[in-house]
Amino acid sequence: MDKGTGMMTYGYVRVSTKEQNEDMQLIALREADVPERNIYTDKQSGKDFDRPQYKKLVRRLKKDDLLCIKSIDRLGRNYEEIYF
Repeated sequence: MDKGTGMMTYGYVRVSTKEQNEDMQLIALREADVPERNIYTDKQSGKDFDRPQYKKLVRRLKKDDLLCIKSIDRLGRNYEEIYF
């Protein structure tokens, strides 16, 4: 929890295939001081939002929480559906 605000900081990492490497995304989140326990990672396509860790993350997010990602396309391909 961030100091006195009640706000939590989360991170999301997604790579499209098991062969791709998520290290650069993880490094960026660590540099942004996202707690390890609040980083959610999926290794599958961004064609839809049927991803286990993404769903778990969305259930945890509360109003005023901060979500950090390396690039908006890590959330998904359909930018209209990204807004939640």
